[in-house]
Amino acid sequence: MSRLDAGIKAGRSAEEFPVASSVVPVSRAACGRLRAVAKAAARAAQPQRRCQDEEVAVALHGAAAHRREVGGGGRAGVAVYVMLGLDTVSREGRLQRPRALNASLMALRSAGVEGVMVDVWWGLVEKESPRRYDWEAYAELVQMVQRHGLKLQMVMSFHQCGGNVGDCCSIPLPPWVLQEMDENPDIVYTDRSGRRNPEYISLGCDMMPVLRGRTPIQVYSDFMRSFKERFNDYLGEVIVEIQVGMGPCGELRYPSYPESNGTWRFPGIGEFQCYDKYMKASLRAAAVAAGHEEWGEDGPHDAGHYKQFPEETGFFRREGTWSTSYGEFFLDWYSEKLLEHGDRVLAAAEGVFRGSGAKLSGKVAGIHWHYCTRSHAAELTAGYYNTRQRDGYVPIARALARRGAVLNFTCMEMRDEQQPGQAGCSPEMLVRQVRQAVAAAGAELAGENALERYDENAYAQVVVTAAGAAEEGVGLSAFTYLRMNKRLFEGENWRHFVAFVKKMSEGGRKSELPRSDRSHSDLYVGFIKGGGRRSSKPEEATAAL
Repeated sequence: MSRLDAGIKAGRSAEEFPVASSVVPVSRAACGRLRAVAKAAARAAQPQRRCQDEEVAVALHGAAAHRREVGGGGRAGVAVYVMLGLDTVSREGRLQRPRALNASLMALRSAGVEGVMVDVWWGLVEKESPRRYDWEAYAELVQMVQRHGLKLQMVMSFHQCGGNVGDCCSIPLPPWVLQEMDENPDIVYTDRSGRRNPEYISLGCDMMPVLRGRTPIQVYSDFMRSFKERFNDYLGEVIVEIQVGMGPCGELRYPSYPESNGTWRFPGIGEFQCYDKYMKASLRAAAVAAGHEEWGEDGPHDAGHYKQFPEETGFFRREGTWSTSYGEFFLDWYSEKLLEHGDRVLAAAEGVFRGSGAKLSGKVAGIHWHYCTRSHAAELTAGYYNTRQRDGYVPIARALARRGAVLNFTCMEMRDEQQPGQAGCSPEMLVRQVRQAVAAAGAELAGENALERYDENAYAQVVVTAAGAAEEGVGLSAFTYLRMNKRLFEGENWRHFVAFVKKMSEGGRKSELPRSDRSHSDLYVGFIKGGGRRSSKPEEATAAL
């Protein structure tokens, strides 16, 4: 019987088993029991508990008041942004479907959305040659967004697009960078079998002049400096946030679960990505410094393969190598290298954008599978040293807070009950742990959904998550919805989305549309066309897309 199970059986309170501290459930059953205990404790503490809508409203309004007190603006509730398509700018460097985009922005504005997010692809902007930047398509987009009275979150996307969940197009790294990869394959992440991953430059060569005489950090810094020079007049007014890409999918992590060519499949544990020559040299040096030169000969030999489960490996099983002195040394080194990389990139961004009026943010992946196991294998291979005995998210939150960056976390829409039983998932407990880590670090939290969802249940979960964050004094600074496409503007989907934006922006109050508006909301202000038919904004957006 686990310590957690024994504690629950003895009737100990949920507070004695904080999710973000030293004990994490070791089985799906334990996860369920812990949630039941937590709910029972909450009911006992609040015998006259209000209905959920009231509770959410109070919590979100409280967060809004707190933001006003500390100078965070007078907006009530949580600002909602919408991600634009990954291919908003074409591979030829042109703004795609501008008429459709214009209609879509008009519809989003009518729904009360605060703004939109767009990827600024390194592979498109610095495509031709080093230090030759083409910002014209993005300048056209910024001006269009400004005309609609919306704000922009712009992502410095130093990764490739293609090969992961939701990637609908292929945008590789700049051709001149790919040439460098061909000549020196060790500048990309590499797994134990020697498989190279071209999604993102390996952090092992952060300080090496491997890109035509510049280090990757210098290249990223030069890119951001050119961006600032081009868009300086819009920073802080239209462009309100710069999300700094720090890994695959723009997330601060290793590419441990690549989907391309069927390499990984959910809910596999993934693999460590530390076998390029630069990472191996760093590991050897760390082992010598630790007084165990033999630990630097290679990475773990018993960590299994991408698609395996923890208990199928020697490293990640219940009492596996991860919990030995060697395992702790390796995981310390592996996770610390990721934190150092994040700090270098954020320091470069801070140096460029300081005083511009735009916020910095960094994205952290919501790796919720195998969360209910002792080792948290999928998190470990991604670089998050989060286990039953150790909180891996406080160091990440502190690293972001040190540079004044918001922690943007995914999977805000997910519920435990919707996940496959054998995968040991708990997105709800993971989100709670991250909220607590952000609070402990004095950081700021924002969120987004991990997968495309259009249903009321997903929206309701986001609202509840926002309320939970507010109750803990960590109110979400923003929520970014994934993603704008034709399906979003379809009748029922659009009505759900409009109600969600209203609930978030007004502090979570019940926002059911009046009976007279249920088939055609006043938010869908129409245009008079020939023949007298009213065409709504979402209809125009759908037709244009």
